[in-house]
Amino acid sequence: MYVPASRDRAGPRRARTRLAAAAAVVVTVGAGLGLRAVAAGSLAKYGGDALYTVLIFALIVLALPRVTALRAAAGALAVSWTVEFLQLSGVPAELSRHSTVARLVLGSTFNPPDLFWYAVGAAVGWLAHTAVSLCSARSSLSA
Repeated sequence: MYVPASRDRAGPRRARTRLAAAAAVVVTVGAGLGLRAVAAGSLAKYGGDALYTVLIFALIVLALPRVTALRAAAGALAVSWTVEFLQLSGVPAELSRHSTVARLVLGSTFNPPDLFWYAVGAAVGWLAHTAVSLCSARSSLSA
C-alpha cells in the first residue's frame, strides 16, 4: 500500500514533538524548583506563575503533539486563569490545607497580578514552540 511522503513523516515528527515536550516538562519543573531554591519574594512568586503556565503548555503539547503553538498557549492560559479564578471560591484553599500537591497545583489565594504572569508564561511557551518548529523546519529542508 502506498503511503504519501507527507503522511510517512508524520509519525516521526509527532514522536520528536513529544520528546521535545517531555524535555520541556522536565526543564520547566527543574527551573521552577531552582527558582524557589535561589529566589524569594516577587521574583520567585511571579516567575513561578509564568513557569506554571509554561508547564501546562508543555503538557498540552506532550498530550496533543499536532496542536498549534497558538492553541497550546490559549489552552495553557485558559487552564491557568481558571485555576486562579477558582481560588475565589475558597475550594483550593481548603484542599491546600490537606495536601501539598493541591497547594502546588491549585494555590490558595486569588491574586490579580498572577493573571498577567500567566499570560507571560503562555507567550514564552508560544515563542519557544514557534522557534523550535522553525528550526526543525529549516533543518529538514536542508537535509
